[in-house]
Parts: sequence; C-alpha cells; structure tokens
Amino acid sequence: MKISIAGTGYVGLVTGVVLAHLGHNVTCVDIDQEKIEKLNKGICPIYEPDLPELMSQNAERLVFTTDYANAYADSEVIFIAVGTPEKMDGSANLSYVYSAAKQIAESAKRDCIVVIKSTVPIGTNDKIEQYIKKNLKHHISIEVVSNPEFLSQGTAVKDMLYGSRIVIGAESDKARKIMAEIYKGLNQPIVFTNRRSAEMIKYASNDFLALKISFINEIANLCEVLGADVEDVARGMGMDPRIGDKFLKAGIGYGGSCFPKDTKALHWLGNYHDHELKTVKAAIEVNENQKLRLIKKARKYYDTFEGLTIAVLGLTFKPGTDDLREAPSLTIVPILLDDGAIVKAYDPCGMERFKQKVNGSIMYCGTPEEALKDADICFILTEWPQITSLKPEVFLSMKRPIILDGRNCYRLEDMEGYDLIYESIGRRIVGNIVK
Repeated sequence: MKISIAGTGYVGLVTGVVLAHLGHNVTCVDIDQEKIEKLNKGICPIYEPDLPELMSQNAERLVFTTDYANAYADSEVIFIAVGTPEKMDGSANLSYVYSAAKQIAESAKRDCIVVIKSTVPIGTNDKIEQYIKKNLKHHISIEVVSNPEFLSQGTAVKDMLYGSRIVIGAESDKARKIMAEIYKGLNQPIVFTNRRSAEMIKYASNDFLALKISFINEIANLCEVLGADVEDVARGMGMDPRIGDKFLKAGIGYGGSCFPKDTKALHWLGNYHDHELKTVKAAIEVNENQKLRLIKKARKYYDTFEGLTIAVLGLTFKPGTDDLREAPSLTIVPILLDDGAIVKAYDPCGMERFKQKVNGSIMYCGTPEEALKDADICFILTEWPQITSLKPEVFLSMKRPIILDGRNCYRLEDMEGYDLIYESIGRRIVGNIVK
C-alpha cells in the first residue's frame, strides 16, 4: 500500500519504518530540511533502540522528503503524526495537526484515508474531517480515522511490532477494512470503535498509568513516615491480578512526552465541559511535588547548597532515550544552581540536549565515577544501567557519601556496612550522618 506520514518525530518515524517493514511503500514528510537530509543519508535523528537498524533494512521502501504536495498527491493512506504540545493553559496545541490537514486538503488528488495518530482531544478527528473536506482542492473522497499510538520511548519499535492492541476509530466498514489491511502483518488484537472512543482510549490509558504512578509515590512517601517498605507493598499489591505489577515502582515522578501533557490536556478538557476530573488533577499535583522529593531530603543534610559540589546521575526522564521533556532533572538542577551549587552531571546520552536547556555551573562528566569524585552529595535521577550497576565502594570517593536515590536503584542490604548514607523513595535510610 502507498502510505505517507506527516511528521518524523518519535511516533511518525517509528510508524513509517515499521509500516515499511510490513511491506508498504512509505513516504515520510517533515518541514525540517536538516532532519530530512540526515534521514536520506541513513542517519537516525533520534535515539531509539532498534530504529536505525530497521530503517536501514527497509531503506528501499522508505522515502524522506519535505515535498508534501508530491507525497500526498497519490497516497492511499496519509498518517498525521505531528506533535500536539501543551499550551500555557494545559490544553493541547493542535496547530501542527491543522497545518498537516491543510496540506493534505490542498495536495491529495485521489480518494484516501487520513489517519490521525497524534494524541488529540476527543472530537478532534470529527473536526479535522470537516476541515479537510471544506478545503479540498480536488473532487475526491476522504475519511478520517483515529489510530492512537501506544509507544514508549526506549521501546517504541518493540511496542509497535509486538503491542498489546491496535485501536482504530472509524465510521465506515471501508475504512476499517483498509486499516486492518495495513496492520495485517502484526499479530495483535484490533479494537474497532468510533472515532471519539478511540481518542478517549488513548487519554484514558495514559492518564490511568499516570494515576498508578502517582498513587504508589504517595504510598511511598507515607511508607517513609510509618516505617513500611514500598517495594514490599508494591510486590504484595502487584500479585493481585486486578491491580497488576506494572507502573508500581516508586520514584520522583513521571516525565516524557506523554503522561505530563496528556494528564493536563484531559484535565483541561474536563474543566472546559464543566466536568472536573478530580483524580487526574490529583495525579498532576502529586507528580509535580514528587519531583522535589530529593531536594527536601537534601535539606536535612545541608541548610544551603551554596558552594557544594553535587553529583547528578541521570538527566533524561527515563533510561533508553535522550528525551528530557518533563524530566525531574529540569526541575532539580536549576534549584541546585540557583542555590549556589556546583553540579557534576552524568548521563550516557542526554547531556548534549541538557546543555541546550540549562545554563549554569555544570561540569559534564564522561562516567558516573568522575561525577561522584569529591562530591558533597549525590542525586540519582535516572536508572540507567551504567548507574544501577555501580558498586557501593564507588560512592566512597565522595567527600561526604550521601546518596539520594530517586529511582530505588540499589538493594538496601547491598548498601549496608559502608560509611555512607543511602536514602531512597519509600524505604528506610541506610547509614548514619557521615562526619
């Protein structure tokens, strides 16, 4: 099938490459000329495991271009996979979606299906179909289909190839058959709904997972007060099949391109329709406060960070990606710098992006060991393997070995017997004040 993809970000590029892998002829469109030039040279512009290899394997069925008019002219199916960033009021910015829709309306010369893969508020697919039909330059038939993505950064290729389900919101049997044909190479159940239900499935899924994370973080904070261990609690909870063991790992909050944006967007939408989602509102508030958890812990040891050397291990919002969007590091490091600290930062692939976002007295280190040497305190913000594999002895190179672990990277028993302090989330403190 001849398919075009509008947008070559995480969703668009992964979608295009996987569809080419399934045997379709795919043209990926982007307005960023520099990115397109890289792609045409075989260079993957984003850090995503397995994506460069799959892109190379299917190069003969992939075209990358800025020429949307030519790409959309005779495509059978056009996917819109552009960003829907958060606006100041928390609502989703749909300007990129409408821009792509306008280009499709002007360029399409044959009957086609327009598939919205971008995460959009409920009712957007209906509006985009009306908009395209109103602005069509040629006498053709177009139907809009909702096909939300469920990709996690760091595992996006795997998620698309071996996902738990494919959700398709379509209003006609013809569109359902075309979409089923596109995905027939994937052994995944297909959930057919109307467009609005498909849009809601995406938001409801992401917001529920965000709720689960925020819930276990609140339980973790209470565990610290009451002397319980959140890992034992989560393990006991997770054995109940009604609850499940996923997304019950306590930490310093969620980040990334989806959960923060999607919780705020659904909360805004609820308020707009006079139906406040109180649980979603609570998840947002809990997550924002949780990012400050390590700062509060550090204040027990230092009244001020002025002149201190602070090791920060991990900058990205999670391992396996170079994405910094809504990462706790973007909240924590500026606070440390503003208080006069000298930060020694390490991340295996997020440092270059971090340099573009945060200015100040930051020393970027090539290894965790380099960051830890002579530090007054250590903040662990991302559970990269390079960090979780560190032995307790490594931390003894610090001037004052105080480790504040926001991701519960180490077993408590492994940290015992060393002249250090180890504080994590929802668990007891190991060690005493280091003189």
